[in-house]
Amino acid sequence: MSEPSIKDFETALAELDALVKKLEEGELSLEQSLALYERGVQLSRFCHARLEEAERRIEVLTERGDLKAAPSSLAGDDQDR
Repeated sequence: MSEPSIKDFETALAELDALVKKLEEGELSLEQSLALYERGVQLSRFCHARLEEAERRIEVLTERGDLKAAPSSLAGDDQDR
């Protein structure tokens, strides 16, 4: 399912950020906007899949190593921003 032209998570995220900025400028034709949007969907799916894989690996490590989940207070920090 991976798009061969997407190298890694960081590259995909940087490209996605650049695409969003171009789309927000609003100076593209409809066809250009659609093409960038389609690429953005590919990048978003790629990033989402990599994050899910990382989460599964962390869960496995947590089970094997008997590590505890991060405190819920850390999860709430992002909502305050």
